[in-house]
Amino acid sequence: MNKKTSAGSAVQFVDIEESQAGQRLDNFLLKTLKGLPRSRLYRIIRKGEVRVNKKRVKPEYKLCPGDILRIPPVNLKTDKTTPLVLSDDLKQKMETALLFENNNLLILNKPSGLAVHAGSGLRFGIIDIMRSIRPDETIELVHRLDRDTSGCLILSKNRATLLNLQGLMQANEIQKKYVAIVKGYWERSLDRIDLPLKPQIMSNGEKRVYVDENGQSAQTRIDDIQLYRLGAIKMSMIKLRLLTGRTHQIRVHCQSQGHEIAGDNKYGDKSFNQSIKKMGVKRLLLHANELEIPRSAHNKALKISAPLPKAFSDLITEANEV
Repeated sequence: MNKKTSAGSAVQFVDIEESQAGQRLDNFLLKTLKGLPRSRLYRIIRKGEVRVNKKRVKPEYKLCPGDILRIPPVNLKTDKTTPLVLSDDLKQKMETALLFENNNLLILNKPSGLAVHAGSGLRFGIIDIMRSIRPDETIELVHRLDRDTSGCLILSKNRATLLNLQGLMQANEIQKKYVAIVKGYWERSLDRIDLPLKPQIMSNGEKRVYVDENGQSAQTRIDDIQLYRLGAIKMSMIKLRLLTGRTHQIRVHCQSQGHEIAGDNKYGDKSFNQSIKKMGVKRLLLHANELEIPRSAHNKALKISAPLPKAFSDLITEANEV
């Protein structure tokens, strides 16, 4: 039985049921405490105000059936009584972003600059938009893309499909391919990066990831390299395949090789970004261009592609291939 008091008025105690098990603690709380900034969420977890079975836990803890979750009283700034009002342009943008749909899932070509969920001062994200557009369906995120990354994003329409696809993700049975434009000329012999990554929550709630020998195993495969020069700017367009799915994996792996991704304000090279910006680039040049999903009870075998964004093609058109 789920036992709750109203958010913001008192401590809540939630008995985790079978249908809620397997979710990360931070993801569960983001859905439960809608409108709470992510920075504050991680702060109350770090301070031990959130507890599971009376013990401190980390944000990545996966909830189990029978867990008793303590949620402290919080003052949510978002007024839940105010319905989410979406512009017709935004609704149309999301409808035209649809790459594939069946009875169990849908795949979007996520625009750059649009977060996948609300939080950190954002009123809404992709998931909130799709739930507003499809109020009669149980829409959930199967995985995430960074706010400034564009491309293929999978959403499920029911819990069974969500669990199945997340299981395939964890087993690395869903192939995720990306295109990036990076600083400098990428060495053609560098076709694989195998460096462990460790996330760290900063004091302001920001998450950053570092190469760390004590981190989680992370492997990125480079499948294709094209070298370009635009005036004094040397750059490469590379096609990558994730062999593991760590947070900010591609961005940090590229940074580790001295080939920061263009437009990356977190892990990028300031001088390179300034040069690229003068060429009209105003976004992170990382795009999830292809997904391959094996056949399952919820879908046929799928190979979905998201077209290369205009920001990529415009820059490459101006440059000379080396």
